[in-house]
Amino acid sequence: MKLVIQIPCYNEESTLPVTLSQLPKEIEGVDEIEIVVIDDGSSDNTFETAKACGVKHIVKHSSNRGLAAAFRSGISKSLDIGADIIVNTDADNQYYADDIEKLIKPILTNQADFVIGTRPVNDIKHFSFIKKLLQKAGSKVMRLISSTQVQDAPSGFRALSRNAAVQLNIFDNYTYTLETIIQAGAKGLRIECVPVRVNPELRKSRLFSNMFIYIIRSVFTMIRMFIIYRPFRFFALISCFLIVLGLIPAVRFLYFWMKGFGSGHIQSLILAAILIITGFQVGMIAVLSELLSINRKLLEDVQNRLKIWGLKKN
Repeated sequence: MKLVIQIPCYNEESTLPVTLSQLPKEIEGVDEIEIVVIDDGSSDNTFETAKACGVKHIVKHSSNRGLAAAFRSGISKSLDIGADIIVNTDADNQYYADDIEKLIKPILTNQADFVIGTRPVNDIKHFSFIKKLLQKAGSKVMRLISSTQVQDAPSGFRALSRNAAVQLNIFDNYTYTLETIIQAGAKGLRIECVPVRVNPELRKSRLFSNMFIYIIRSVFTMIRMFIIYRPFRFFALISCFLIVLGLIPAVRFLYFWMKGFGSGHIQSLILAAILIITGFQVGMIAVLSELLSINRKLLEDVQNRLKIWGLKKN
């Protein structure tokens, strides 16, 4: 059983040695532990620092492509070197490294394909009240749209089985946390959440530096992934809403028409017709999107088979 711990980095020359020094050297049930560092176009000496710390596997991006792109490169490299389990952790040493053993246990015991570390958000002193509120609200929305029971959706401390890693596709370049949860739920992967500890803050979060932009981009990611993986449900909800909305002026027109005043309320009939016709058109989009979704699933199945074949060949 081979565990690969991947660490996406961007200008982490000062924090990376601390993170690496605290990673476990052995874990019960694991035969081999390797580390992959992804240098996402750092302008400091992150790459040289990783080499100096003895990291054998380093993926270097020529420019800063974003956290999700770094995560994607790490997954690819981890699979290439034969990972059975992949753990993702942050280079700023946010997560308590000894909890990696706890994180991978559900995968080792074949109880889960995907495990997310749940932080004690209420007890994290360097989290502001607003940030704690947003973490909870975002996780609640994620549980709703992903049909999962994830407790800490933005947590980057997570473990994936080889099977889960092969199946996940990352489209966004901003963050992978929300996208992977929606995908995992849609693909029927078994998701578990385990409580984990955090370390004192070494530096300020870069992903969360602008709260407004973070919220907007997170909402956009959730909507986009919901449309991709739940297209019929998304367009069907809009269709039903428009049709019901159109019935209101239609009933209003019928009421006045039966009272003998229909000619003075023709605008209600026009509005009702527009809304109901639009609703039916969106309903047709829902059906077509579901057909496209089936085609996407078939293509993803082919892609997964090619990935597995390529990994076996290597």
